[in-house]
Amino acid sequence: MTASVKVEKLQGQVFHWPDELSAWGQTEAARLRLPLTSLVGQRLDYTPFQGPSPRWAQNIWKDPHKISFSSIAQAAAALRSLGAFWNQVPGNLFRRAALIQERLPRVPQKPRPFPHTLPTASMGAWTLLDESTLWASPVCSSPFPGGRPLLLENKVDPPSSAYAKLQESLLLLGRHPKPDDDCLDAGSAPGGWSWVLLQLGANVVSVDRAEMDPRLISHPRLRHRLQDAFSLLPSNFEKLDWLFCDVICYPAKLWDWIQLWLDSGKVKHYVVTLKMQGEPDWESIDNFAAVPGSRLVHLFHNKHELTWML
Repeated sequence: MTASVKVEKLQGQVFHWPDELSAWGQTEAARLRLPLTSLVGQRLDYTPFQGPSPRWAQNIWKDPHKISFSSIAQAAAALRSLGAFWNQVPGNLFRRAALIQERLPRVPQKPRPFPHTLPTASMGAWTLLDESTLWASPVCSSPFPGGRPLLLENKVDPPSSAYAKLQESLLLLGRHPKPDDDCLDAGSAPGGWSWVLLQLGANVVSVDRAEMDPRLISHPRLRHRLQDAFSLLPSNFEKLDWLFCDVICYPAKLWDWIQLWLDSGKVKHYVVTLKMQGEPDWESIDNFAAVPGSRLVHLFHNKHELTWML
């Protein structure tokens, strides 16, 4: 680098908040005793500390750098020296930022059908703060550009748009049901998640007090039970390869039910949505996060929700 370019490696991490949920992320950061400095409005916050990260972040910059530069060419060269692929988070001076991004290798943006293997190359993130300063991280928590998965959209076959949330979960988990795996889909109607599982060749017991989409109800690998999902207990099953749950309920009630299954040892893998009813239920969030080997994240396709995976 020339003398007019300065690349400074910083301690800590940067949190990229989902739209409209920055307040929840900032509250969680305070609970984790992480002081925050705003970088870009309500979208990006920096903390000089490593360690636990707020679950409400859409993406976490794990290796932040501050780059001071004089020209667009210098900014692009500095980014290329840190990593191959970069996704811009809109900040200030949109035209200048766009000119920098144009000089970087093109980020793959073509949607891909599910399932697929995630790219091994790290996806970096950067933002322009002013005419001569940008922040960047070549290492981020999300393998997707800006935390948004490149999934091929299907507006015809799935009974609901919820299918994309499950696809994103399974991509991040790095595994998915295999043909003939036994799955329980709790809170299944109208069938968005069951549709994904059936496409993968799994056997599905779907449970909901509402009916499933007529296109699914006659599927030979689907058995639908019209009842409250929480009335099902581990004693009703010999074993399950997967338990999926997208039930609308209070997180504390969900935790009590999931604990029964965890204690039973009958389920290998879980994908469960925690839907907040008003403000976040921090106690329940902590309970799920404390399960050894599990992950609790905010997906791009989550709204006022977190997804727990094991």
